[in-house]
Amino acid sequence: MSSFIDELNDAQKAPVLHKDGPLMVIAGAGSGKTRVLTYRIAYLMAQGVDSFNILALTFTNKAAREMKERIAHIVGASEAKNLWMGTFHSVFAKLLRIDGDKLGYPANFTIYDTQDSQRLIASIIKEMGLDKDIYKYKQIQNRISSFKNSLITVKAYRNDPDLVEQDAMAKKPRTGDIYENYVDRCFKAGAMDFDDLLLRTNELLTRYPDVLMKYQNRFRYILVDEYQDTNHSQYLIVKALADRFQNICVVGDDAQSIYSFRGANISNILNFQKDYDNVGMYRLEQNYRSTRNIVNAANSIIGKNQNQIEKVVWTDNDDGPSIKIHRSTTDAEEGRFVANSIWEHRMQQQMTNGQFCVLYRTNSQSRAIEDALRKRDIPYRIYGGLSFYQRKEIKDVLSYLRLVINPKDEEALKRVINFPARGIGGTTLDKLVVAANHYNRSIFEVMENIDRIDLKINSGTKRKLQDFVTMIKSFQVMNETTDAFALSEHVAKKTGILLEFKKDGTPEGIGKMENIEELLNGIKDFVEGQQEIDEATGNISEFLE
Repeated sequence: MSSFIDELNDAQKAPVLHKDGPLMVIAGAGSGKTRVLTYRIAYLMAQGVDSFNILALTFTNKAAREMKERIAHIVGASEAKNLWMGTFHSVFAKLLRIDGDKLGYPANFTIYDTQDSQRLIASIIKEMGLDKDIYKYKQIQNRISSFKNSLITVKAYRNDPDLVEQDAMAKKPRTGDIYENYVDRCFKAGAMDFDDLLLRTNELLTRYPDVLMKYQNRFRYILVDEYQDTNHSQYLIVKALADRFQNICVVGDDAQSIYSFRGANISNILNFQKDYDNVGMYRLEQNYRSTRNIVNAANSIIGKNQNQIEKVVWTDNDDGPSIKIHRSTTDAEEGRFVANSIWEHRMQQQMTNGQFCVLYRTNSQSRAIEDALRKRDIPYRIYGGLSFYQRKEIKDVLSYLRLVINPKDEEALKRVINFPARGIGGTTLDKLVVAANHYNRSIFEVMENIDRIDLKINSGTKRKLQDFVTMIKSFQVMNETTDAFALSEHVAKKTGILLEFKKDGTPEGIGKMENIEELLNGIKDFVEGQQEIDEATGNISEFLE
């Protein structure tokens, strides 16, 4: 054990070696907080704590993956495999798959991403005959998201005259109806959105004390990264789970709280010492990442905060170059300044394009900068744009796979029912949606019973719907006996998606085909990895999780 503890400085060792009871680590930027969190977990396990009894919550999958790999390296993969570690959403999705049936959800519920939610809301607005220029689906989705993160259910919304009046004043008096319709449609489709994963976990732990006690007894040690970014819903879940043993470790920095627009509540970290008794307080103040000029400037700015947890960040690094500030009056002027600065440094100091990085706060700011770079013939690449899993062709394949697991998934079905084209048009889909709402059934269930429901569609269209149902059911049969890679490869071929892009022949079509092949490679790697670490089969449910 001493070998990995010796890698820490004295300030980092103290929280890692903390005995039982609540502790808070205030960690300045670049101070090694992730290492402290990781080694704290490894230390607990080295002291005899079963990984089964540890819950670690992070804000990114990348952080969770890297931490778990490091812990497995220290204590051994077999020892670490029962550790529950991941983002709030992934961990509580896992919890809900175990106990969500008490709330009426199937274990194989689908998780709607933002695009899925927005498409469903747009459909509801259209079906309700509302003006889409007033009821803008993105704004409504944000409104519903804020309700859920504040634990405001449809019933709570209806009973809150202030909220109702706010929407009436905004000329959106039907917001509550959209919210109710949206919740009902998600439930009927066996789906939860990201916000539901927290809302329903809170509901489950509140309504079922036996479930709460089960997880309190299991998670005897709870660790939370980036605690300053937790919202009210996350705060309540953590507090409920930690209530019995009080062995909670939170790591964060109130000076780095920048997500209030997403619902993050800085009072969670500021009031931690009021929430728990005898809190061990530790500070990581040495910055290993930045120059002295940057650290001093940051200290000067953040020091003006009125409500903060005191700390003094310092560094042994060099002073570094001075920080320069340029004020522009227009976005075009700002873009020209950036492009000219890059040009001058490149010419005078023989720097390459890859040595420059331009950061901006909002996506809309990139236009003026891109225009200026193009005028200077400076090549550039945008990072952080559309992620791999948000690309159309990838979402198409994943939607087919989602249907295999949960054929009630309305958004997945609507996405692929006519892709590749199979002659099932928008009018037919509208009739299916109306029938599903009328009979309180999923669209897929309506299609299964198409001979007993009068949709006023011709026999050719009816046969195409039946063929689609047969195809999905054949995938379900295959899924019972094969792994995720074999199934996914079969689906990509059998549905005609790969052939569709192969026939395209354009560079764009070839690129999409290569993306699908890369997805299949990723699924193959996932299956091999799952089968190496434990008895898991590497099935498609595990991959989609």
